[in-house]
Amino acid sequence: MRAARASKNSLQKISLASEIFCGNSSVVERHLAKVDVAGPTPVFRSSKGGSTEPLFFQTMQNRRECGYSGEIKVQLTKQFTPLEKSAVKLTVTVAKDDVAQSYKENIAKLSKQIQIPGFRKGHVPLSVLEKKYGEALKADVLGEIIDETLNEVFKDEAEKENRPLPYCQPKLEEMPALDLEKDLVYTVSYDIFPKVKVENFKGIEIKEAQVEIGDKELAEELKAIQERNATIEDKADGETVKKNDIVTIDYCELDDGGNVVEGSKREGFVFTVGTGENIYKIDDEIIGMKKDEPKEITKTYNADDPDKDLAGKTKKIRVTVKAMKIRNLPALDDDLAQDVSEKFKTLDDLKNDLKANMKAAADRRVNELKSNSLLEQLIEKNPFEIPASMLETELNGRWEMMANQFRTTPEQLSKMIEASGQTKEQMLAQWTGDSEKMLKSRIIVDSLIRARNISVTPEEIEEKYKEIAEQSNSTVEEVKKHYEDARSKEYLIDDTKEQKLYAELYKEVKVSKGEKIAFADLFRQK
Repeated sequence: MRAARASKNSLQKISLASEIFCGNSSVVERHLAKVDVAGPTPVFRSSKGGSTEPLFFQTMQNRRECGYSGEIKVQLTKQFTPLEKSAVKLTVTVAKDDVAQSYKENIAKLSKQIQIPGFRKGHVPLSVLEKKYGEALKADVLGEIIDETLNEVFKDEAEKENRPLPYCQPKLEEMPALDLEKDLVYTVSYDIFPKVKVENFKGIEIKEAQVEIGDKELAEELKAIQERNATIEDKADGETVKKNDIVTIDYCELDDGGNVVEGSKREGFVFTVGTGENIYKIDDEIIGMKKDEPKEITKTYNADDPDKDLAGKTKKIRVTVKAMKIRNLPALDDDLAQDVSEKFKTLDDLKNDLKANMKAAADRRVNELKSNSLLEQLIEKNPFEIPASMLETELNGRWEMMANQFRTTPEQLSKMIEASGQTKEQMLAQWTGDSEKMLKSRIIVDSLIRARNISVTPEEIEEKYKEIAEQSNSTVEEVKKHYEDARSKEYLIDDTKEQKLYAELYKEVKVSKGEKIAFADLFRQK
């Protein structure tokens, strides 16, 4: 989720209902929350070449300087025509009498305010005004009529479902002419929120993963705590490299003639032996080496090696160990528990807390996988298209988020990606599938919440505060303070609505026990 940005003049505004997360496949960004009227709608005129330009009429400079602001009141008729990918075409007709009256009112007001050399202010004949400013005045009135009538349409609560998305400005298909003897007819097209009726639940089955948290899983978590609290010490001169040592090496690749392959030389590379986190995967080959000892390694890689540059090839690598360090793990005792947190007095206190946290984490992950499975099946059984502007906004939001993660600008990120042999367009194409799935999931959830009138009470939010406090070992007051921010509070409310929705839906589909799965493997599943 990249956030959708609405201009000050955007008809609609959007409230983000969740934080933005950027990972391998998603920026979860809710374009899909509350929509209401926020101001006048800018209109864009499409050219034949596909470009757009603002249809804002910057004419009549004297009129603006005089502080003129007219408000046009007209009667109109409207017609909506559905298009592909949740777009609509809106045709508006304004009666010729209203058009003529609007023109007359505007020129009459202007005549009282504008000053032209040779005439007193307020006494400029209408014929002179029309001769001097006729076409500009018509263009200005035309713009006023289009803006006013569009906003009149979109303010109508009966047309709430036909309002444009906040990041999609209506495009005028063709500039109409202002003829005072004819009705004014103009057409705009734009994207709207998809109209989705989720009705097909037949055949949906969800497998609920079965997770056991026993001594093995607890031991793995304790080992991770030991490693995070380990001390790092230099190994004595004369000692050799062993598995789990932290080593610093210089290396390069050699060609058949024993010469250094250009671009392969690296100095001061650090990794932990046994992790395989080095380009040539030479962990086993450097075990037994001593500090400052050079070694030439010849290694043949399997044909199915995941690294295409290594698969099926034989490489010769020259390596020198420059430093060796050992990680000393602290003992599993009460002292370690107290080092982890002052709230723990004994190792058993730490273990009990770990078990509770692991259980809570497993429950959350199982529920997440259940909801993902449910939504994937609902998307398949209730197909619909998402608007092009919604997908474009999501992808651009991901790109900006990625730039922020690299502490750079979107433009500089493009250059970085191109230097690696890819383009921005290729990367966005790779993201498209996951982005579409995420957006469709959000649309289905929001549509079902509205269709079922799911809401939450203040009492339910109070219970949610208590639940979060218990899970996070915090006080209720601390949790409430965290959700003082309006956006955070809105996220909590929306999340609570979602959980109520899922609880309803699980009663309407088949939920059965799935396979047993290890705690660690649970978090590797998609």
